[in-house]
Amino acid sequence: MKNNVVILSGNNIALSMEWDKIGTVVSELSELYQIVKETEIDLIIVGQDRIDLRSQVAVKIRRYNGLTDIWKVTQGNYDEADLENHFDGSFSIEIGKTGIIKKVKQILHSKELLSKYNIIARSSKMKLIAETVHRIAPTDVPVLIVGPSGAGKELVAKAIHLDSLRENDSFVAVNCGAIAEGILESELFGHEKGAFTGSVSKREGLFKKADNGIIFLDEIGETKPEMQVKLLRVLEDGTYYPVGSSNAQHTNVRIVSATNRDLLEAIAEKKFREDLYFRIGVVKITLPPLFERKADIQPLIKHFWRTEKLDYSDSALELLMQYDWPGNVRQLKNFTDRMIAFRQKGIVDEKDVRQFIEEQHSQGTNLPVSTGKTSEEAGQELIYHAILSLGSEIKMLRDLILSHLPSTNPNAIQPDSPEAVKGMTVDQMEKMMIRQVLLETDGNRKEAAKKLGMGERTLYRKLSKYNLS
Repeated sequence: MKNNVVILSGNNIALSMEWDKIGTVVSELSELYQIVKETEIDLIIVGQDRIDLRSQVAVKIRRYNGLTDIWKVTQGNYDEADLENHFDGSFSIEIGKTGIIKKVKQILHSKELLSKYNIIARSSKMKLIAETVHRIAPTDVPVLIVGPSGAGKELVAKAIHLDSLRENDSFVAVNCGAIAEGILESELFGHEKGAFTGSVSKREGLFKKADNGIIFLDEIGETKPEMQVKLLRVLEDGTYYPVGSSNAQHTNVRIVSATNRDLLEAIAEKKFREDLYFRIGVVKITLPPLFERKADIQPLIKHFWRTEKLDYSDSALELLMQYDWPGNVRQLKNFTDRMIAFRQKGIVDEKDVRQFIEEQHSQGTNLPVSTGKTSEEAGQELIYHAILSLGSEIKMLRDLILSHLPSTNPNAIQPDSPEAVKGMTVDQMEKMMIRQVLLETDGNRKEAAKKLGMGERTLYRKLSKYNLS
């Protein structure tokens, strides 16, 4: 533990604690920089009064190891919402030496699990998923992984296999949404010779190949009800029938499924069987999109460029952190691969990132990009996002109009006329609106967030984004 932990000491961190038994204690940032240059540090513990470890410092530290956790030690109760976004968490000095040692071990254990499962992440959400995998992998319960395309569902499925009692047997993955309905049954269960035109020989299916191991049914939500009945039978007693055969076959497999669809909605629409849903989802793991775990962006970039002579500017990273990544980790990998192809070495700057994002927006609005959805589903999704966007704009206009009304606060920001905002961007209007509400609430962020109709964490992100903190 000691070699991988560094304590940046401060007045509130030295209280009778034997920190040198937990990690290497330093008092200057220069000492900390030197250590992270020479050693792969897993965890940095920072005293609450060390205000010199700011976001820019954290970014610089993580240039050497994007997976380095930075935690704050506090005195008394501390609201996690008050943590700056470069901290991964906090714990109180009041839990004592035993409590702190236990907490440090817990942090390091989560990181060890992520490393073991080949999951490149630092976010608390991914640590929680790693802990869940660790608990359920040795069992044989069916698992349903829910998450958007490109977020890493198969990686989580492989982690379950890696830590399971079936580790030394097969892991077979099949994308149910990529195989035509008429072929999927034959792929999964096999077929007899002459079962259909072109079946010139007997063929074993994927359930047979996965016997004693794990079969991963990706995009199971795309299967038709007829296939769902047959999958239900396999889950119930392990039996299935190859196409063209009346002889039941038996398989001993663990089924791990995944979907990017809302299966409860599909059940309501009679497109997915409720009984199958409850059988495949004895344990449900929800994988968050990349924009909900932006702490993972920097380590992922470092990982994708680990063999390359590429780096990024601070402004480029800031822009990458602001982007919402609709294609998730797969899209981020696309960006890093593109930079390898075009740059090969040197610094990726803000201009490179901005060009990539503009191209993504252009392709998303003008080109017939394959999404894996039917035209009806794609249309519904576009309408849904349009309604959300419209609702957001209406709310913003309402708040903007209200901000022009006479205010009882003498410090309130009052634009001279409607023309004052006509040429402003959405970001500029949002910044102005947040500043206005903060003044009206005398800086009470909790009350301001409520008045703005957003969560406190969202408000803190926007304060950081607009340099309003």
